[in-house]
Amino acid sequence: QVQPVESGGGLVQPGGSLRLSCTAPGSVYSYRTLGWYRQAPGKQREMVATIPSGGGGSNYADFVKGRFTISGDKSKPTVYLQMNNLEPGDTAVYYCKAVTKTLSPKYERTYWGQGTQVTVRS
Repeated sequence: QVQPVESGGGLVQPGGSLRLSCTAPGSVYSYRTLGWYRQAPGKQREMVATIPSGGGGSNYADFVKGRFTISGDKSKPTVYLQMNNLEPGDTAVYYCKAVTKTLSPKYERTYWGQGTQVTVRS
């Protein structure tokens, strides 16, 4: 496939949990960074969490730190987002982002998944 593929979204009650998965084509060496972004209605798309391809140090948005955990795979370009203690404010379309690893920045490309809907409500 030519774009990352996400799964795991759905409807959950406040305080519940979901685990999102994303797989990009190629190998772990094809990418520099994998991450999750989200976009709520009427809002700009924002970063949720990112991680180097293959795993490593993670970066989180302040509003999810302590509740969400991003993790990667050492051998394949797959990234996960474990979301705990979900709140209604977390409702959004969650997108997987994959940035290619290239010799020159001018050849760098960004691939976006189609997105998976996460809805948190009673």
